[in-house]
Amino acid sequence: MMGRVWGTVRLGDYCSKIGSGSTPRGGEAIYQESGVAFIRSQNVYNGYFATDGLAYLDDEHADQLKGVTVEPGDVLLNITGDSVARSCRVPGEVLPARVSQHVAIIRPTPEEFDSRFVGYFFLTPFMQDTMLSLAGGGGTRKALTKEMIERFEVPRPPRPIQQRIADILSAYDDLIENNRRRIALLENAAGQLYREWFVRLRFPGCEHTRVSDGVPEGWERTSVGGLVEGGVLELQTGPFGTQLHAADYVDEGTPLINVRNIGYGTLRAEKLEFVGERVVERLAQHILRAGDIVFGRKGAVDRHLLVLPAQDGWMQGSDCIRLRFLGDRVTPVFLSLGFREEKHKGWILAQCSNKATMASLNQEVIARVPLLVPNRMLLQEFNNVAGRMLAQVGALQSQAEKAAAARDLLLPRLMSGDLAV
Repeated sequence: MMGRVWGTVRLGDYCSKIGSGSTPRGGEAIYQESGVAFIRSQNVYNGYFATDGLAYLDDEHADQLKGVTVEPGDVLLNITGDSVARSCRVPGEVLPARVSQHVAIIRPTPEEFDSRFVGYFFLTPFMQDTMLSLAGGGGTRKALTKEMIERFEVPRPPRPIQQRIADILSAYDDLIENNRRRIALLENAAGQLYREWFVRLRFPGCEHTRVSDGVPEGWERTSVGGLVEGGVLELQTGPFGTQLHAADYVDEGTPLINVRNIGYGTLRAEKLEFVGERVVERLAQHILRAGDIVFGRKGAVDRHLLVLPAQDGWMQGSDCIRLRFLGDRVTPVFLSLGFREEKHKGWILAQCSNKATMASLNQEVIARVPLLVPNRMLLQEFNNVAGRMLAQVGALQSQAEKAAAARDLLLPRLMSGDLAV
């Protein structure tokens, strides 16, 4: 039980605002690339704010939602759907902002609570379990109501202790956030290099290279399927659902990559599942190697994961398709950066879209992905430069994961008062 040292208080009695937002008239058609930020559930993760997919409103539509204006220090909490119970504090750089109906604003009274302390409390295993239990206890759709949130029992140590606890945990989060920003810069630099060389065709020596029908001399226009047939690549769909049962999952073991763990080239480590040693031995053909690329078969079909050395030996899940490299005619770095391009993502979504059902990806669609492959010398030069960038990304991700693990170990002990501060 949290707060047994200091006692608990009812959260609703110590907040100046608890409430969710709304959707302005017009839906997604009114979203812009700049203006007033419109925060949706996809932006709220446990402990951090994801700017990917952040929408913006013009002043007119933002004014429709002025009653749900986000202020510095607010805690954001997802209250519906599969992302229910995810929470974070709003970063100052996204303000001014409004929230959708799927996100609640929680604004603790500053004289009584350090909002960072409240934000961390929502991340404790105790509160995560509590919120998920409450959200799943009603109808068919997971949801937390305003009344539920108001009744949350929150520990209330003296405010200097709240600040000290928040300072300790924030030190880890500051390191994680700094790494995220460095990762974003490195990924952006690698992406810019890819576009310069292979989209704009301004590669080293381009001024002396003849281009015919958009294909530089010595390059090859092909497809993923063409390289599979040539023995350069291999496609492998994940194990059938009948091969993985509920009893196969364990609390600790070999991590399993599912659709929700796949980002745009990167790993989303939230809610990883694990399987035991016997399952790994039985499904050995689905073990991942560093350099593999993994796609999700359902939903976010435009995303993929480039498997890094830290994920070598993990398993692909039933809802995934693995692309493996059998030679050096193309490289994981080259294809992964190509798969991150908006043109490619748009192509995949167009191929997989179905108004009646969720977007679905299969080997046949992946095989049709068009490729423009440079000559070996240029590919190797690109791989040396961009590969170093993505290797740094992997090292920074590993540091961030270790910092998150250390923070998560301390979090419940600090919140319960088991550790003196």
